[in-house]
Amino acid sequence: MEKQIGKNVSSGAEKVERAEEYSAEKVNGPVKKTAPAKKTGKQTASKTANKTKKPSAKQKELSKAEKREKAAAEKRLERAKKREELKEEKKADKIAMKQKKLEKKAEIKQKKLDKKAMTAEKKAERKQKKLDRKAALKEKRVEKRAERAARRELLKNETKAERQKRLEREKREKIALKRQKAAAQEKAREEKIKAGQAAHARRAQERKHRREQRTARKENRRGFGGWLAAVISLGVATLILGTVVTAGAFRLNDMAMIGETGARSTLYELVSVSEDMDNNLSKLRISSGVDEQRRLLTSILIDSALIENAIEKLPVDAATSTDISGFVNDANSFADSMLTRLSQGKKLTAAEKEKISALYAVNRQLCGELNTLATHMTSGDVMDFITGNEGTMSEGFGSIGSGIRDHVGELDDAPFAKEGNLGENKLKELPEITQAEAEGKAREYFSAYHVADVRFTGETSSADAACYNFVLTDENGIEIFAEITKNGGKLAFFDCYEDCAEKNFDLATCDHLAKEFLAGLGIEGVEAVWLSDAGTVANITYVTAENGVRIYPEVVRVRVCESKGRVVGVDARGYLLNNEEHDTKAALTEGEARELLSEALDVTAANLAVIPDGGRQTLCYEFACNADGEQFIVYLDAKTGAEVKIFRVRTGSTGTYLE
Repeated sequence: MEKQIGKNVSSGAEKVERAEEYSAEKVNGPVKKTAPAKKTGKQTASKTANKTKKPSAKQKELSKAEKREKAAAEKRLERAKKREELKEEKKADKIAMKQKKLEKKAEIKQKKLDKKAMTAEKKAERKQKKLDRKAALKEKRVEKRAERAARRELLKNETKAERQKRLEREKREKIALKRQKAAAQEKAREEKIKAGQAAHARRAQERKHRREQRTARKENRRGFGGWLAAVISLGVATLILGTVVTAGAFRLNDMAMIGETGARSTLYELVSVSEDMDNNLSKLRISSGVDEQRRLLTSILIDSALIENAIEKLPVDAATSTDISGFVNDANSFADSMLTRLSQGKKLTAAEKEKISALYAVNRQLCGELNTLATHMTSGDVMDFITGNEGTMSEGFGSIGSGIRDHVGELDDAPFAKEGNLGENKLKELPEITQAEAEGKAREYFSAYHVADVRFTGETSSADAACYNFVLTDENGIEIFAEITKNGGKLAFFDCYEDCAEKNFDLATCDHLAKEFLAGLGIEGVEAVWLSDAGTVANITYVTAENGVRIYPEVVRVRVCESKGRVVGVDARGYLLNNEEHDTKAALTEGEARELLSEALDVTAANLAVIPDGGRQTLCYEFACNADGEQFIVYLDAKTGAEVKIFRVRTGSTGTYLE
């Protein structure tokens, strides 16, 4: 059995031999089989040696192909791995970015929540303070009621003679106060006249100096050629001088007469037109019919244009011409705007009627002084005037310009300074105080003025605010007139008549003193937008500044004596009436708004501002600009870019003002 199994198992050499035979048959055809010979020892060794034979060329080619395929497969695998790695990186970046966005969103949300919580906390604090104030005021009211009850009981026992004495004393005090005010006004008027005369003399001296300089320059420009030409011309001129001198004299006399006649004619024209404007403004003050108001305003437009044209014909100095033109342009602009308002179906407001009265007062003064000048002028005065010499006419026109400048300054010496209440009256929200409480407030506000006496002089009531009036007298006898609001006990207005003869403080110091005084009134966060120190009193206009935005309706006007460095006047009614929160978010950027300005304007400063516009408050961009040597202030709507208001900055004989 074992022998049989051994016979059936073929050796490895036999298998190789059979494979070679099979390959040979394929190439050379079938091979005849022969009987196998007996294997010798040499044959067995040969078969063993065949095992170590070198591979054929075909086998080598197959091996190389396998290697190339293997290398290509490995490269494909590496590229696939890199693609997967890139995908994973992008996926990780997206996840990180998404995480950052979520974190930022959460941070913004947290900030909003914090801001909301802070706002709620501040609101709660304000509410609590308001409740505390109300409680304190309620306690004071209870005390004051008891005081009033005691006073009533005391007055019940007052005899008729005592009452009569008290009333007479109060009447004497009022009369004395009026006389004192009148004397102070007269003194101020005299000082203004003197200042005008001094300014006129100074301008005359400057003109003389300029003439001398021009003459000196001409002399210096004359060289040898000019001297030679002058010698030759002199010889020729000497020959013909005798012929023309007589005719020239006649012509000069004729020209002088024509100049005098023209000046007289222009002055009479001014008188006539100013009288016509006086008539129209007087009627407009009391007119309530729309058709009649239109007719009168149209006439005022024409009259103002005629006055402006006549002034240009007269040889008045630049400052006086600017002052008179300022008033005329103000009247012209006002009449034009009122005609537009009437055409829209609107009616004139109380503030606009006050403006009409103010224009009437100015024109009344202009008309009277022109009449006086036309009545008293002589031929010599006219000739001095048209030749540029000092005289009655030049002084008269200087006085007219100075007087008009005073009134124009009161009307428009700062942007939107006279707009009054716009919208909800904030004073009405405050609790009402008694007369005694108001007196205590007055003493508190003027604690640094060494007040020796306080007198109650009555009450004033207007559509915007009701006030208690007091006259405070300091240790030097100087009296201060003050108005304390019934609601809230705020200082709405005060004025005193200090003798400010010298200039010891500059504008910067006056600004600092004014802000200190306003801080004592509880008025903070204001910015000076208009400073003027004509004479020896600094006039400064402040407005509230919210995050860099000027709030013009919240205006405070302060006067500071530059001799003593003391505040001598405050008008805070605009601030008290309009103090509220405003929308200060602009739809346009400053650059976008600047692109809408005229190309003729050169912008020197820009600022966001809330301004009064037709009885409402409008957010605008305020641009201070120059154009052809003149200064302008232009306001563009910060949401639409529309032009809302333009002011022209003018310089008169006593300072700078707007029109």
